[in-house]
Amino acid sequence: MDQEHQLRNLRDFLMVYNRMTEICFQRCTRNFNYRNLTMDEEHCVDSCAGKLIRTNHRLMATYVQLMPRMMQRRMEEIEKKAAENAKEAETTGSLAPEIPPAITPMSGPLESAQPATNDVHVSPTDT
Repeated sequence: MDQEHQLRNLRDFLMVYNRMTEICFQRCTRNFNYRNLTMDEEHCVDSCAGKLIRTNHRLMATYVQLMPRMMQRRMEEIEKKAAENAKEAETTGSLAPEIPPAITPMSGPLESAQPATNDVHVSPTDT
């Protein structure tokens, strides 16, 4: 899991870096006659990259501040919904909330072992 997290962080960083490079290149590069940047282009790229990096830092700081509140709100919503489900189950006389059919466990191990009626069975003598 840690390696997946590191890979996701690297991917996010590269996306931000590539986007920043594209934006600053489009804004600042005007003269393709020379291999090196002119002084104006270099100053523009420095300003552009600095602005985007400062903006990214501010956004991340705001995200870090807001995330605990957002998670708290979400947990409250989940707890409220669970309480509503429990109350509804209590009023209908059911001890447990109804489980959707998609995740209901099978009634026994033999069900999966029995062949379906649409299966075609080929014996070695048929071939």
